[in-house]
Amino acid sequence: MRNIIFAAAAVAAFATPAYANEARVEARGGVIWADGDSEAFGGLAAGYDFDLGTSTFVGVEVSGDKVFTDNTKVAWGFTGRAGAKVGAGKLYAAGGYTTEFCDVCDGNWHIGAGYQHSLGTNLFGKLEYRRYLVDNFSDTNAVAVGVGMTF
Repeated sequence: MRNIIFAAAAVAAFATPAYANEARVEARGGVIWADGDSEAFGGLAAGYDFDLGTSTFVGVEVSGDKVFTDNTKVAWGFTGRAGAKVGAGKLYAAGGYTTEFCDVCDGNWHIGAGYQHSLGTNLFGKLEYRRYLVDNFSDTNAVAVGVGMTF
């Protein structure tokens, strides 16, 4: 019954309030930089958010991102996130592990924060910052913009 009420409310409003207990997929792109160099990247992600009450949630995500330059490969990310449901969006902190971006690179831990905003019944936009904590090199930063669907 609760799911029917939530579904009816979502159809009734264009900017649906953010709800957890939902699966999501997204396409994203952005810029990654370190030591004065920057490159574009793109990727895909899928995740699931678990409701912790009326105003908080936790979630998990797996992603694949590719830096658009020579000698790089898809880096796989495994991320947890926790945050607050704010109006029609979700404000969150994130952290996890990303595999290497190139054959001579190492995998690294990442931390960050983001905001995901509902754009309708099942559509959302997202802005996220990540800092990659790289051993033996300068830390790397990334900002991504994404668009996705919830289920």
